[in-house]
Amino acid sequence: MSSRAKIRLFVEHPLGQGQTVPLSREQAHYLFGVMRLGVGAEVALFDGHNGEWTAEVVEAGKRGGVLDCREQAAPQMSPPDLWLLFAPIKKARTDFIVEKAAEMGAARILPVQTDFTNSERIRQDRLQAHAVEAAEQCGGTYVPPVEELQKLDRLLGDWPDDRQLIFCDESLVGARAALEAAPEGDKWAILIGPEGGFSDAERARLTAHPATTAISLGPRILRADTAAVAALALFQSTRGDW
Repeated sequence: MSSRAKIRLFVEHPLGQGQTVPLSREQAHYLFGVMRLGVGAEVALFDGHNGEWTAEVVEAGKRGGVLDCREQAAPQMSPPDLWLLFAPIKKARTDFIVEKAAEMGAARILPVQTDFTNSERIRQDRLQAHAVEAAEQCGGTYVPPVEELQKLDRLLGDWPDDRQLIFCDESLVGARAALEAAPEGDKWAILIGPEGGFSDAERARLTAHPATTAISLGPRILRADTAAVAALALFQSTRGDW
């Protein structure tokens, strides 16, 4: 049996040696209808907690199936304790942010409503599905939870004392406000604003917040989705696991 199967699937079922894994109707359709697998085929499984496992198809049907875990192919690789807070934008670009955050090692994704947020609602289940798909495709063994949309003011009011907040402030474009100036710690969050930027009241509250470190993302104004990728790359290369 090969150590790494080509098709990867996230399952909400504990994985381990000899563990049988039942498939949902959607998963069975994907494996047996779309990918044309049959009994004896290998699939890579991960559950977000126990690494990646090579499993064998032991039952294959149109409405379900069963896989059997054979051996662990890769250990669990959990990301740094990093949250990404962002204001939802247009649908396709919000999807992009969630997908790239999952690929780049965010541990939790929190859409926030700011004074200038264009969207007042999200499809949390759809965004969570994008995070799962991103982890399946990029070889990750962790899927970050995507939370429901919540107001930034309320989130800041309940902010945990032990978590540092990296505030990507568009008013600092071109400045040398760097992540290296942030205090030491192992619990972090990155905040990306909406397309219209933060309001004066929000910027004042963020600047005064004891957990906040305001940083610049370089000499150019970035789109919100680009800013999210840039901030995650900056953090991972200086404080994260890159």
